[in-house]
Amino acid sequence: MIQLTNVSFGYRRQKPVLQEINLEIKPGNIYGLLGKNGEGKTTLLNIMSGLLFPDKGECLVFNEMPEKRKAHFLQNIFLLPEEINLPDVTGQEYIKMFAPFYPTFSNEIFEACKESFDIDLTAPLRKMSLGQKKKAAIMLALSANTPLLLMDEPTNGLDIPSKSIFRKLLASHISEEQTVIISTHQVRDLESLIDSVIILDRKEILFNKPLDEISRKLDFRKVETEEASFYSEPSPSGTVGVVVNDTAEKSIVSLELLFNAATSSASRSKIKDIINH
Repeated sequence: MIQLTNVSFGYRRQKPVLQEINLEIKPGNIYGLLGKNGEGKTTLLNIMSGLLFPDKGECLVFNEMPEKRKAHFLQNIFLLPEEINLPDVTGQEYIKMFAPFYPTFSNEIFEACKESFDIDLTAPLRKMSLGQKKKAAIMLALSANTPLLLMDEPTNGLDIPSKSIFRKLLASHISEEQTVIISTHQVRDLESLIDSVIILDRKEILFNKPLDEISRKLDFRKVETEEASFYSEPSPSGTVGVVVNDTAEKSIVSLELLFNAATSSASRSKIKDIINH
């Protein structure tokens, strides 16, 4: 569905944000795109949607070059940006304006979102709080029901109950045919949602693997002081860490521990090698 080959991009010459990125996204999965602030997650999503063009390399989505922005391509993709700029209309008018652009738009999903978020769509968007505006944008993103949905930090601006509602709506209304890529640095918001995890760090993709595969290779648990681990950190229940999974059973993946271990200078290369081999 998505194939990036040797993609590099920089906003300034000699200062690349992404460097020689190779990435394959398969259809029918929910991907978590994890990375620290400023690592290029937004840039990567913008390249996939055709808002930015690679300086080098090639990006293909649905076997097309996104930068051509063909009408049928745009009908099959929805990008929810982190910073939303909504028109000066009511919520109802906002949905009515954009729904016709998406042949896959689902009134059933829209009604479910409207009921769950309990948002007054008769109110002008400019008078809504940031959280309410974000809910309206998420409603359109989910209701568009496109084969490819890109979401950049979708839970930013949402309170804790709204984050929970977002997760439930996504889990309930994303079909097996849809592909979703959710970029975030708030890893706990994704733990119950994603099938595969992509970690972007220091201008490169560290790995792109299904959680099932990661759970067979690594174990995330409480560790003893003298026990060898790739990475460990204190927690209220004691020291927790990442070790080799030498059992026949799958472990429960902690995205937070995985991310911290994969981006730590001391354990980065070891975690990368184990997961990729």
